Amino acid sequence: MIRSNRSATSAAAVASLALLGVLSSTYVARATTGEEFSGARAFAYLRRIVAFGPRPAGSKALAQCRDWIVHQLTLDGCRVERDKYVASTPIGEIQEANIIVRLPGTSPDVVMIAGHYDTKLFTHFRFVGANDGGSSAAFLMEMARILAHQRHKYTYWLVFFDGEEAIRQWSATDSTYGSRHWVHKLEADGELDRVQAMILVDMIGDQRLDIRRDANSTPWLNRLLFQTASRLGYSKSFISDQPIAMEDDHIPFIDAGVSAVDIIDFDFGPNNSYWHTAQDTIDKCSPESLQIVGRVVETLLQELDRSPHLH
Repeated sequence: MIRSNRSATSAAAVASLALLGVLSSTYVARATTGEEFSGARAFAYLRRIVAFGPRPAGSKALAQCRDWIVHQLTLDGCRVERDKYVASTPIGEIQEANIIVRLPGTSPDVVMIAGHYDTKLFTHFRFVGANDGGSSAAFLMEMARILAHQRHKYTYWLVFFDGEEAIRQWSATDSTYGSRHWVHKLEADGELDRVQAMILVDMIGDQRLDIRRDANSTPWLNRLLFQTASRLGYSKSFISDQPIAMEDDHIPFIDAGVSAVDIIDFDFGPNNSYWHTAQDTIDKCSPESLQIVGRVVETLLQELDRSPHLH
């Protein structure tokens, strides 16, 4: 992820890993009907994800992480797809894959909850991306676990985007590879019109959670998000003043006419000093922050069931 007036740092090699045993790691119990999002469980998922080390697009570590995510989601009773594609990047073609979970509702109309699970590629330091890449993936795993065993009006798609990070420097063509591909695929398949709203999460694990309003998000959905957070008592974590303009995986959907909102804390560490550095480690994240975002998104989904903006 990158703010609209900042550029991403470039390139990197992946440290070799020996983590195949992670696939047989302890299974997290399946949710029961009525169970709420657990920040503690999401944080446990985050620990597993970070244990794979750096996970840039096309790397062996990301492939291993993807296999583990799919394995866990399947055990949780989710229908999981791998949306494979080839990304044309400044360093050549890279094989990538989004992870898609489809949870049918009583309506075929779709509310999408998404985030990315790759980390940015760096050569001069080890970047494990606990917050930037890890927290969104862990959040989606827990949200899928909960929603898979609940009744809901809308069909939910939970999408783990690959290739969000720029390979060299953030631009319209070197970034958001997975989300751009997914929008094009939905358009080609005639399914994009089904998507009534898209909720994006990114960098939500910061111990000092301060999510600001994104100026690029759909206004009505943005208002509903911050009203929901305020009603739940989380105004200190969801700060509605001083909006910032973000470029993230929601932009391809906005450009395609889909209502979308970006839930992002782009203030990671003193003066954002942990972002895209070796300091983005799990000790800078907290289950409490994941819990807050989880509760807000759960309640936002309930609000969308009653929203006049959706069919």
